[in-house]
Amino acid sequence: MDFRTHLQADEQQIFECQMQSQASYDLTQHERRSANYKPNIWKHSFLKSLDSKYHGDDYKRQSQKLIEDVKNMMFVKTENSIAQLELVDIITKLGLTNHFEKEIKETLDTIASVENNNPCIRVTDDLYTTALYFKILGQQGYKVSPDLFGGFMDEEGTLKKSHLSDVKGMLELFEASNLALEGEDILDEIKASSMVALRDSNICDLENNLAKHVVHALELSSHRRVRWFNVKGHIDAYEKDNHVNTILIELAKLNFNMVQAKLQKDLREASKWWNNLGLTQHLNFARDRLVECFMCAVGLNFQPDYTSFRIWLTKVVNLVLIIDDVYDIYGSLEELKRFTNAVDRWDVGETEELPECMKICFQVLYNTTCEIAHEIEEENGWNQVLPQLRKVVLT
Repeated sequence: MDFRTHLQADEQQIFECQMQSQASYDLTQHERRSANYKPNIWKHSFLKSLDSKYHGDDYKRQSQKLIEDVKNMMFVKTENSIAQLELVDIITKLGLTNHFEKEIKETLDTIASVENNNPCIRVTDDLYTTALYFKILGQQGYKVSPDLFGGFMDEEGTLKKSHLSDVKGMLELFEASNLALEGEDILDEIKASSMVALRDSNICDLENNLAKHVVHALELSSHRRVRWFNVKGHIDAYEKDNHVNTILIELAKLNFNMVQAKLQKDLREASKWWNNLGLTQHLNFARDRLVECFMCAVGLNFQPDYTSFRIWLTKVVNLVLIIDDVYDIYGSLEELKRFTNAVDRWDVGETEELPECMKICFQVLYNTTCEIAHEIEEENGWNQVLPQLRKVVLT
């Protein structure tokens, strides 16, 4: 949150009001504004009631059994490179990568090594395979040259027309093109051509799941979507696909329910913190959006082991919204200068002449930042975390 930027914007707004009214602005009689935000629909009583049976030891044992089955039956017995890439792709979409990090790395290391040492074996006439190879390795951080798509381009640098009717290949190519880096012009051309080809395809004539994937990709490409929010949809789609192992689907369903149970528990804890603060009673002009802030944290990391990260980030984003409204809606120019000075000095005493709600706001910011710093130090054994968090607040 950039306090100085807010201050400059507020000064400009006040100046414009002065010019329009041709009257001086009396800071001692500052009229409080309102953004007329809609009320929060997520009540604490409801969030407190969230519960799930999927956090017991029985489900953990069942999950571990399925994980071992997938390792033994799928990773060990899947030798074909295309099938291995498809397996990694499905596991990623089903939100299961944290259970198979070692196996995925070993598989992709082998595929990348073979391709690098024997470039002649690459299937240059198979658009789907080449695009899948580029996408999966690119997503996992491997360096892959877009030049491997050269065989699919004509002399004018556009996709050969013979490939445009391959909807499955076009779909994978479109997703792969979204990983383009600056200067990779061939991927920009591929993206434009594949998008047109997919839009021109006759969705009604496609197999049901493929049609859904095409519509899904054209609405918003996968790399721009929040991964966890798409897992349930992928489970439903792959459940109807006879080519996907039923054990993998069973694991995905169980894992989804277990992760949801963990996220509900995290949300209950965050809601308890927010409710105990009682800040909404004093800051009725500001947004009350705890659940939305929590969903931002889930979007960055939904894995069960990252509870602390999600709760810390939820608190920070929530306070960012509150302070943003203090600057944009509530405070007068003089009050905002004092508030900014208090943050710069990190001194509660600097807020003495501010309105009560702004005092409370700074006190919550101060206390929460110190608490998060202490928890980080306790969990990780780090030192001097608070000065670093203060720098984040100031910038």
